[in-house]
Amino acid sequence: MPAKIDKIIVTNIGLLKAKYKPQGVGRIQAAIKDLIKADKSRGLQTVLVALDDALAMGKLSAKPVKTAGDPRQNKTAIDAIYRAAAPDYLMLLGSYDVIPHQDLKNPLYTKPSGDDPDRLAYGDIPYACEHTYSQDPADFVGSTRVVGRLPDITGATDPAYLVKLLTTAARYRTLDAQTLRNYFAITAQIWEQSTQLSLTNTFGNDQTLEDVPPRNFKWAANLIRRRSHFFNCHGAPDSPQFYGQPASGKEEYPVSLDAAYINGKIAAGTVAAAECCYGGQLYPLSATQNQLGMCNTYLFNGAYGFFASTTIAYGPSKGNAQADLLCQYFLQNVLAGASLGRAVLEARQKFVRTASPPDPSDLKTLAQFILYGDPSITLLKVAQGAAAPAGSVKALAFKASRVDRHDRRRILFRQGLSLGENVPVPRKTRTRPSKGVLAALRGKARDFKLEPGAALSFIVRHPAKLKAMPKNMLDRESVPTAFHVLFADRKEKTSKRKDQPAIFQIAAVVGKEVNGRLVSVTKIHSR
Repeated sequence: MPAKIDKIIVTNIGLLKAKYKPQGVGRIQAAIKDLIKADKSRGLQTVLVALDDALAMGKLSAKPVKTAGDPRQNKTAIDAIYRAAAPDYLMLLGSYDVIPHQDLKNPLYTKPSGDDPDRLAYGDIPYACEHTYSQDPADFVGSTRVVGRLPDITGATDPAYLVKLLTTAARYRTLDAQTLRNYFAITAQIWEQSTQLSLTNTFGNDQTLEDVPPRNFKWAANLIRRRSHFFNCHGAPDSPQFYGQPASGKEEYPVSLDAAYINGKIAAGTVAAAECCYGGQLYPLSATQNQLGMCNTYLFNGAYGFFASTTIAYGPSKGNAQADLLCQYFLQNVLAGASLGRAVLEARQKFVRTASPPDPSDLKTLAQFILYGDPSITLLKVAQGAAAPAGSVKALAFKASRVDRHDRRRILFRQGLSLGENVPVPRKTRTRPSKGVLAALRGKARDFKLEPGAALSFIVRHPAKLKAMPKNMLDRESVPTAFHVLFADRKEKTSKRKDQPAIFQIAAVVGKEVNGRLVSVTKIHSR
């Protein structure tokens, strides 16, 4: 291996062989070699490491993965690889049937028939953190690593899809700033104000936002071919569509984006952020579902990156929080010139800093959002002089770029560690809120026109006192002590229309308690 590795591609060769047979894996490995060669021409030393290869793992002082689907073994192995090589980029190659998502517990889950039925908030964020294996998302607020996943199709037998994605990564081209800032954005009409704010924060305007209704999914080609996409719509499990909703709140969900319709129309180099529930779900094809999901469709069409959630996501109807913030931070970083992977790392860190302390819905948001795409891809074209560097001049440019990148990684690593060590986090408790706090929370829910239902409570665990922190900064009158989540009571948690999948209709209020008093309440909705 090279003395310094810039990027490591991690996969499980045994599982790829089980899916695609040795001949198919040969095609995949040839495409990986092409990507490694292309990376070298861009100044990156890239290597492939198979998690199930005892010899390769041994060279990195890491134990091979023996139980392929075990999240703990995969997390432990990838941690060891990172500690041994400290690459600037980690790329997970394959869907969750090759490298599993981590099985983080959803802090908002109560029971299968409860308000939020996601028992787990599947995600890849633990692969980006120093904390050892855990199912508690509160242990992963301190991201330190640049990580992305280039997925194949879950349960596939033809390697052509993955070969195409690897070829896209090898041949990627940068884009000018104006091209990147020309966006395509869709919102459910009911969330128009929230989406307008996200677009203004990210692109400087909301002039070309499309509402559904009154619009529908049959978008003009010139809109679909724009390179930056932002979606704040409903999503549904195992569905290749996103959905709108009228501003009245009426439970009608016209299709806002259809994977089959946009297939073949998306431009190479597109980057997308989707707040939608299940927007990043990598479901397998079947006899009853033969259309690839939205994420797989985008990547198949040459998109460079897709940032989305594996499960039910949340956000407010008018302001910005949860999924709104994480998605806009990601796109803001891409537009500023960060690689896709660094854009996610910086977005996660900013999200935690801004929310501190994060509430339970923030923890789920962090856990469930994933970057799909090669994390080393940088979309923004850097201004060049009269001629591109060549020969020894080019080598010096690569060296300077590497030094700058390493400096950024060290800074981001320290910042991530600091967040993990110092940010207060909520932990679920069976202790019910006081009668006064519960009454105040229920009153706020009714102010939002919600009928109070089940409640969950969380104690805020603060880190050990910092020696340099003035005593009065820890005054009991200002330090958050608990969060309470009160779900709206609804007889039907999902839509029942026969012509579309079940769309979750979850509303809740999140209350922050300080020293026995309810000091703030926010309303959130499932996306």
